Amino acid sequence: MIYIKHTDPTQRFVFMRHLLLALVVSSLFTGCYTFKGFNVDPELTTFKISQFDNTTFNSPPNINQTFTEALKRKVSRESRLVLEEQNPDIQFDGSISRYNVSSVSPEPGEFTALQRLSITVQIRYTNHSDEEDTWEQPFSFFADFAPEQQLIDVQDELIAIIFDQILEDIFNKAFTNW
Repeated sequence: MIYIKHTDPTQRFVFMRHLLLALVVSSLFTGCYTFKGFNVDPELTTFKISQFDNTTFNSPPNINQTFTEALKRKVSRESRLVLEEQNPDIQFDGSISRYNVSSVSPEPGEFTALQRLSITVQIRYTNHSDEEDTWEQPFSFFADFAPEQQLIDVQDELIAIIFDQILEDIFNKAFTNW
């Protein structure tokens, strides 16, 4: 129990308000730190991301370069690992393996309520220090758009949305052991 010696009720109120504010702020800062839960082995210091292949036939021609650079930025910004081309501790390789537009929620009379862009990225994660921590897995996500919109008009925005989620999933798989 905290005993406040001040006899003036206004001083007591101000003191309690500051104490409460300090408790709230300190709890926010401690909570922010623990939410991420990254689990990068302290022995690992470097990473490499090879240029991803594009094995689709109908995607934008530079989609693989866009994804490669986005993954490099994600790992550089959200981990302590340093990009290293020669002898990295961990390495990401892969390909854009699916780029598909389909109709979603058909309505009576064969009208389409939504169009869906789906992208799949095949990832190979290699931990050169611990071969048991090496894996390969596809990651997929999609974004919907209105049927009256042309894909070319919304394509860049949809790809950004899809890649953001796929990158988050890859990062979580590689560094948080989910």
